[in-house]
Amino acid sequence: MKTKILLVDDDPNIRQLVKLYLDKEGYDVVLAERGDEALQKFKSDNPNLILLDLMLPGIDGLQVCREIRAGSNVPIIMLTAKDETFDKVLGLEMGADDYVAKPFEPKELLARIKAVLRRFQPAETTSKELSFPGLTVDIGRYVVTYKGKALEMPPKELELLYFLASHPGMVFTREQLLEKVWGYDYFGESRTVDVHIKRLREKLTEGESFGWEIKTVWSVGYKFEVK
Repeated sequence: MKTKILLVDDDPNIRQLVKLYLDKEGYDVVLAERGDEALQKFKSDNPNLILLDLMLPGIDGLQVCREIRAGSNVPIIMLTAKDETFDKVLGLEMGADDYVAKPFEPKELLARIKAVLRRFQPAETTSKELSFPGLTVDIGRYVVTYKGKALEMPPKELELLYFLASHPGMVFTREQLLEKVWGYDYFGESRTVDVHIKRLREKLTEGESFGWEIKTVWSVGYKFEVK
């Protein structure tokens, strides 16, 4: 079965160009040009990944991302003509897994798509589970259990948590985390790691009381510390 990608962009030239490249790569492409149409096709077509423009008529991309994230962890790559850090960070905070700034090279976009799909669909199906007091991270089933309850967490947050927790006490720089978790060079965007760490901490608010926490090592990076 082909991997289905929902491409949402109000620019017909971009839709045509990107669809051409995705078709050549063997993907099944579903098109939408408005935010409300994107939500409808997300529900009806059940895509494996969404390419989502930030600026859309009707409902903008951030709102579309927010509504999809309320009930689904489907990978989302934001497409944005804006180059300000604020817009990129905001998209990540809404739950996007990645973003590509316009204008972009189709080859770069394809590389991002493949990287995100590899992370979301790990080759190994055997469950890999990490357990700590009050916390279980199962990378095989993409499930985080916190204080006895399943915790909603986008794939990228879960993978970052799993990687850090797999190496308790080890300090990783932002660049190392980008390489290990994101799987490609995210040059100049180490802020991406900070955003995801912030979101993890907001969800795992009482970790320290259980004897573990995600700690900042100033001027270096982050570590998962177990006491």
